[in-house]
Amino acid sequence: MGHEPEHKPGRKLRVLIVDDSASVRQTLADILASDPGIEVMGTAADPFVAAQRIQHEVPDVITLDVEMPRMDGITFLRKLMAQRPVPVVMCSSLTEEGSQTLLQALEAGAVDVIAKPRTDTRQFLLEARVRICDAVKAAAQARVGGRRAPANPVPAKLSADAVMPRPTSSRAMARTTEKVVCIGASTGGTESLRAVLEALPEDCPGIVIVQHMPETFTAAFARRLDGLCRIEVKEAADGDAVLPGRALIAPGNRHMLLQRSGARYTVAVKDGPLVSRHRPSVDVLFRSAAQYAGGNAVGIIMTGMGDDGAHGLLEMHQAGAFTIAQDEETCVVFGMPKEAIGLGAADKVVPLGTLPAEIMRVRA
Repeated sequence: MGHEPEHKPGRKLRVLIVDDSASVRQTLADILASDPGIEVMGTAADPFVAAQRIQHEVPDVITLDVEMPRMDGITFLRKLMAQRPVPVVMCSSLTEEGSQTLLQALEAGAVDVIAKPRTDTRQFLLEARVRICDAVKAAAQARVGGRRAPANPVPAKLSADAVMPRPTSSRAMARTTEKVVCIGASTGGTESLRAVLEALPEDCPGIVIVQHMPETFTAAFARRLDGLCRIEVKEAADGDAVLPGRALIAPGNRHMLLQRSGARYTVAVKDGPLVSRHRPSVDVLFRSAAQYAGGNAVGIIMTGMGDDGAHGLLEMHQAGAFTIAQDEETCVVFGMPKEAIGLGAADKVVPLGTLPAEIMRVRA
């Protein structure tokens, strides 16, 4: 039987790639091998070959295709989670059908989802490399089957200045009767957000959410939540109103900003560079909330690797917003909340289960 990974700090993360396409296996291997902290342990064309490989050596992370011959990825994932939990990142093409299947994968225990890399443009491939490598590193830290690896340092990246400059003067927003809740999440956030939104009543404050997911997946994610929750959940479109009983989720590959006209909040959905290595970026949303909602806002930073949202939450805190960080015990990856807490950005640190009550408590 294979040995369990040691997860020693400084040791390269060993990744097993499972995909029936030789070209995808090669592209993923090249992308992952380009990161000095990652080593491709091997590749497999189907789950049966992967299972044999795991018998001899357990990888730190598995990237798993959804649709494969002999056994589909979801079936293999469920067997793996039942017998030998290993962090799994699901890999799929950007299709509607694939998006629905990936939501099943997240429910079955996958840590994250990534889009299969396209090689048609250099810019797309460069951004795909960032996303894929970061997803694998985050998965290696994730709490899976009761284990979690130590955190790695966060690499450099652009700040929210790249999309929304800091205000040149202080614009403290007068308090009104209308509250807006801004939530940021990454690795582990899909199921955590479901738990929060399912518990909210129809009269909850308006909510805007950035969850790190690839494009097309956010629309399927929003529709799934809309079918489960009492509140309305939808993928945000440019100009959508932020209303009580409604949650807007930033579309994958687009930034989302909060805007205000009088007492009415709307969202702007726009393009731009990766900020804090992400698009959408939590920092971008939180900065806009600090500027346009001030003390009327509530900022919540949830599970995820890295520090996207930490500085934005601090800006919200400084603008008079009430700010909350999810606690370590209930995070799949205690990265983003830890960074925010370290900056002094969080007024309160709470477990996942109490977030719905906190949202309703701050309602004016």
